[in-house]
Amino acid sequence: MEQIHKEYGPKGFTILAVNIKENRTTVAQWVKENNVTTAVLLDSDGRVSGAYRVTGTPTVVLIDRSGRMVGRTIGRRNWTGEKGNALIKALLAPPQK
Repeated sequence: MEQIHKEYGPKGFTILAVNIKENRTTVAQWVKENNVTTAVLLDSDGRVSGAYRVTGTPTVVLIDRSGRMVGRTIGRRNWTGEKGNALIKALLAPPQK
């Protein structure tokens, strides 16, 4: 995700990592140790993960420019591979008229 953030962030692709039910100190230490530059949000009470029906990690939710959920997957994926890059480029493409 960090590589995707660095490559596509300047083009308008936003990654928000959501940590589920860990305390701020633990998360901050992990972020620092792993040189994470994406935004990391705390879901301390589990409401966000509940709203997005997170049943396993990692869960990736793709939201388009208009705020609609257009995809959801659970488990590791090769986001830097051919299919992952194609999907991200399609999401960043100007809207069809």
